[in-house]
Amino acid sequence: MGGAWERQIRTVRSVLSALLYDHGRKMEDESLQTLMIEAECLVNSRPLTTDETTCKETPDVLAPNHLLTQKSQVVLPPPGAFQRADLYLRWCLHWVEHLTNEFWQRWRKSFLQSLQSRQKWTTRHRNLQVDDIVILKDDSSPRNLWELARVEQTYSDNDGLVKKVRIAVADDSLDNEGKRTRAVVFLKRPIQKLILLLPADSDEDRGIPIEEPRK
Repeated sequence: MGGAWERQIRTVRSVLSALLYDHGRKMEDESLQTLMIEAECLVNSRPLTTDETTCKETPDVLAPNHLLTQKSQVVLPPPGAFQRADLYLRWCLHWVEHLTNEFWQRWRKSFLQSLQSRQKWTTRHRNLQVDDIVILKDDSSPRNLWELARVEQTYSDNDGLVKKVRIAVADDSLDNEGKRTRAVVFLKRPIQKLILLLPADSDEDRGIPIEEPRK
């Protein structure tokens, strides 16, 4: 019934309402149009799944922009550091870019939280497993860039819960045959810094029994 995109509209509207309430009075038509187009590009670049048609070892993000524009190139922000002090400049490009960065930080945090379940810990949830595709949570990454990685190894505690994993970061530097041109980068990250995007296999296929609620 359209609930999926209605939730997206609500998250975008809540972030834009807060930004325009504080800084919308001095905006002109061109500045507002630029901000809306930038926000549209960011929302349509969110990862839906992975594209493994080129190389299975280097998963790439499949986003709505790929279907809308028929292009796979990521639109990165223009070079330069856009800070809050740019809001007081007369050159509108700088403070529009700063507002776009503010929209990216706020909306990205809300979107990533929507991918994680927040129910009470009455049941044991699925642990990260080998070959899972995850999104790296990095606040320092430029806007419109979603870094993917593949889980290579898991580390469990005494309670059997995975707290840390070893991941292979996806790299888009491929040759004409779809093979890596640079060495694979391996990192160790806690599960708090990762968002599950695409599980390797379902729990039923792996033969994992369903956990009973904790008493």
